[in-house]
Amino acid sequence: MQSMNIGIAGAGLLGRLMAWTLAHAGHRVSVFDPAAGPVPTFDGHGAAGFTAAGMLSPMAERETADPDLAQRGWQSIDRWQAITDRLSQSQPGMPRLFEQHGSLLVAHGSDQGAARRVLARLVDVTQPIAAAQPQALDAAALTQLEPSLHSTMGRLHAWMLAGEAHIDTVRTLQYLHADAPAVQWHWAQPVQHIQAGQLDGRRYDWVFDLRGVGAKASCAVRGVRGEMVWLHAPGLGLKRPVRLLHPRHRVYVVPRPGDVVLVGASEIETEDRSPMSLRSAVELMAAAHSVLPALAESRILRMDTNLRPALPDHRPECHVEPGLVRINGLYRHGWLLAPSLVDEALDQIGLLT
Repeated sequence: MQSMNIGIAGAGLLGRLMAWTLAHAGHRVSVFDPAAGPVPTFDGHGAAGFTAAGMLSPMAERETADPDLAQRGWQSIDRWQAITDRLSQSQPGMPRLFEQHGSLLVAHGSDQGAARRVLARLVDVTQPIAAAQPQALDAAALTQLEPSLHSTMGRLHAWMLAGEAHIDTVRTLQYLHADAPAVQWHWAQPVQHIQAGQLDGRRYDWVFDLRGVGAKASCAVRGVRGEMVWLHAPGLGLKRPVRLLHPRHRVYVVPRPGDVVLVGASEIETEDRSPMSLRSAVELMAAAHSVLPALAESRILRMDTNLRPALPDHRPECHVEPGLVRINGLYRHGWLLAPSLVDEALDQIGLLT
């Protein structure tokens, strides 16, 4: 394939994955981003992909997402495994970036009715029967899978979502950058004007607008706030993501290497980038503690907030015209959908190898 000169606006999840993919296919790639550098700042600004738990949960997302997005998610799980395997080869001794042990939905006994209404929306007829629906777990099976999970409010109901996975978002973003040394990374350089074949007057064979919320001036994207607490919890031993089904809260707990767990909420409709409020912090951690009592002695490492890019219909958009590709609106599904959207765009313009 002929080597192309590629310009990318945005060095978040989509920008880094696109740059890494194109560079490894032999293309010349330049990336422009307003951030000061490639590492996260955890200050409410910068790439939203850093403020993400990395749950690859196409079945769980069926609660609110359309079936085709779930299907994209299953495809992306396979792609993330291949991508992280390749990154691991380039960085010997690195911690595992990708884990696929399924995920768990849990609910307190008093919330079982609300939980079952959610579960009824999760059946995925596009998948093999064994993975098409949540599998109920009795107390013994749950204890065998995750000994630290039990309710502080009586019986805990649990369901396994087989085939789901999770990814270490911060390290993966850093390794996508480190494993693409041939890419020209232009930090502290926001892009103002984008058109086919041009970024701020610089000419390219193809231009990719992957700025997320930063593209507000050119599309109907808005920011949706996400919040996450990082905890150090030695001895917890959690192996897979856990989502608490509750009438008022949608809280998740996701393990990370080094006895770290992330506690987060899916979405808050505001573009406020300020630090986390006391109410949010208390509600998040109280909900997580109610199903993981051992978290009581964990230590708070960080409280992180950021804005996720959402379009009015909460669906991603991939627009292609000669010389220009725009992808936006990944909403809370960024890590679940990114590989599928990158592959789709490159396939449409004939750059997918």
